[in-house]
Amino acid sequence: MNLYASLLRTGVPAAVGWLVAVALRHGLDLDATAVTGVLTPLATFAYYGVFRFAEEHLSSRFGWLLGYARPPKYESAPLPLPRA
Repeated sequence: MNLYASLLRTGVPAAVGWLVAVALRHGLDLDATAVTGVLTPLATFAYYGVFRFAEEHLSSRFGWLLGYARPPKYESAPLPLPRA
C-alpha cells in the first residue's frame, strides 16, 4: 500500500504540473523546450508543496488533491553506526 500511495502522490502532482505548464505556455508564448525544462518541474513542485502544506496544517482532506488521502508511512529501522 505504501508503494501505491507514494507513486500516486508523485504521479498526480507531475500530471498537474505538466497540464499547468502547457496552459501557461499558451499565455506566455514559450517554446516546448522551455515548458518541459522549466515550467513543468516548477509547477509540479509548487502544486505538491501547496497541497502538502495544506494537508499537514489545515485538513487531511487536502491529501486527495495529491492522489491519495494520506501520505505513505514507512517503518524505520534503526540504522547501525558505521565502524571506523
